[in-house]
Amino acid sequence: MYSFKNDYSEGAHPRIIEALIKCNMEQSEGYGEDIFTARAIKLIKEKIRREDVDVHLLVGGTQTNLTALSAFLRPHEAVIAADTGHVLVHETGAIEATGHKVISVDVEDGKLTRKNIEAVIEEHTDEHMVKPKLVYISNSTEIGTIYKREEVEALSEVCKKHDLYLYVDGARLGSALCSNENNMKIYELAQLVDAFYIGGTKGGALIGEALVICRDTLKKDFRYHIKQKGALLAKGRILGIQFEELFKDNLYFDLATHANNMAQILKKGIVDAGYSFMINSSSNQVFPILPNKLINSLEKKYLFLIWEKIDKENSAIRLVTSWATNEEKVLEFIADVKLYN
Repeated sequence: MYSFKNDYSEGAHPRIIEALIKCNMEQSEGYGEDIFTARAIKLIKEKIRREDVDVHLLVGGTQTNLTALSAFLRPHEAVIAADTGHVLVHETGAIEATGHKVISVDVEDGKLTRKNIEAVIEEHTDEHMVKPKLVYISNSTEIGTIYKREEVEALSEVCKKHDLYLYVDGARLGSALCSNENNMKIYELAQLVDAFYIGGTKGGALIGEALVICRDTLKKDFRYHIKQKGALLAKGRILGIQFEELFKDNLYFDLATHANNMAQILKKGIVDAGYSFMINSSSNQVFPILPNKLINSLEKKYLFLIWEKIDKENSAIRLVTSWATNEEKVLEFIADVKLYN
């Protein structure tokens, strides 16, 4: 069985494993105050071209989201998210468990717009309702679409107009920034948002996400929040070593590019076989619509998610590629799809 189920089935890129082994017996400070983490943070600041940000390394995406959003918001303040948003659908109510409502917005392509934000603001008029305060987006989105620079600029403008925070879940940020449809650099993103994180877990690291806080008012006492949420890792160097390796050259983006390339090969092969897609995505997630009989056949050799029932005869599945996806397996999958015809 070969997995297209997610982009974290493998462990970590060999360079990262080698770096962890090489430093294994070295002694270092704990809780992210080690030299490896310091060097990783320096590299990230250089990449985003900002020295005035705070960078914190945490273990996973849900942990990062709940720690950040609960720290940024007062008890009566709420999060605005697309109806497909990870914090709304796939985090077991983690944000709500910290005391903050997530306001769901119906969207077709996984992306929020200026119009969506304005509508939520107009609906929440007084102290008898929660106060919208933070706009949550993910790039790429849960359905593989990406935000272009002008779209983030529009969100940034409306957030400033209404005194809202703009936060980006970057679990798959590498894939978004390396998409052939993308026109935004990581340093441009850092100029437009209040906070974002760089996903390592789905980007070739063993574990880890790098949270970047750009807005000064959100920085105070953040390490207290990390500790209180159980997210301050004693062996913080494990995260630092990985992000240093990812950003000391172009490795982070090279790995994301490979994942995207594999997804595009899958996409082209499925189109050539005569099938369409639930949504046009340009990242490492693709959602082909296939006959249920073909899906049943493919499930004997491959792991993937059945995403949505289209009709009695057809369903949309999700195929995810990663930094480690084997091109031979991609071509084999395409051959099996074409064999059905």
